[in-house]
Amino acid sequence: MKLWRLFTATGLAALLVAAAVPAVAQDADEKMHLLVLGGSDFFAHDSVSHAMFTMAKIGERTGLFDVRFRTDMELMTKQKLRGNRKNLDYFDAVMFYTQGDLKVSEEQKADLMRFVKEDGKAILVAHSGTDSFRETWPEYIDMVGGAFNKHPWHQKIRVRVEDRTHPISRHFPAEFEITDEIYQVDRYDRSKVRVLMSVDTASVDLTKKGVERTDGDFALVWVREFGKGRVFTSLLGHRPEVWDNPDIQKMWLEGFRWAVGITNGESASLPLPTDDD
Repeated sequence: MKLWRLFTATGLAALLVAAAVPAVAQDADEKMHLLVLGGSDFFAHDSVSHAMFTMAKIGERTGLFDVRFRTDMELMTKQKLRGNRKNLDYFDAVMFYTQGDLKVSEEQKADLMRFVKEDGKAILVAHSGTDSFRETWPEYIDMVGGAFNKHPWHQKIRVRVEDRTHPISRHFPAEFEITDEIYQVDRYDRSKVRVLMSVDTASVDLTKKGVERTDGDFALVWVREFGKGRVFTSLLGHRPEVWDNPDIQKMWLEGFRWAVGITNGESASLPLPTDDD
């Protein structure tokens, strides 16, 4: 893997990261460790490298964590690896901006589940991370909280912030607009997650081809506890400029902080808002 290809984001993105998150002095040996897995043999979003760069700059600016990038699944194991390669025991969190049915062994699957459920570590999922392992790993889909099922809208939408008390979402206004590719998910159960943000359905065409949900529940950002660990999932992030948004960058910083247990916020489910809410 040629890591230099990952660092092609603009200087503007770096400035936005610096503005979005405050600097925090922290010794290198105190930093937490984030493994960012991106892309796939099937398809890779153009924004994957931009997202990786953004997460690295957030970690660097805050001093909270460092980042290792991979476009393969080799480090997703608890087995000892040759050389200086780190396995899951080294990391505090794993972030998936992957896609498709990636090549992992049954042992690797079991290791990741132990990492979260038994070790109490963190999982972060961006956009097409919900389009990973859909046909081969049901427990991953259960952990993530849903699986990609078409993207009927790629446009400006209105986002409804359902939880304005959670540390991940409380910096957002009650509603805001964003332009992105909007995922619809299945194998999703609102009672198993805490939805922080969702699509305001008044801002989209529900009769458009590809819209299959009939309950009006188009969640965008949610959290859940999974065994002893925590999971943060955001369907946003198809477009590189979404990652340049200071509020989105802060969301990812706070998503990391919540998922690794630095901050606390409710994970119990919320009812689907009504027009009267």
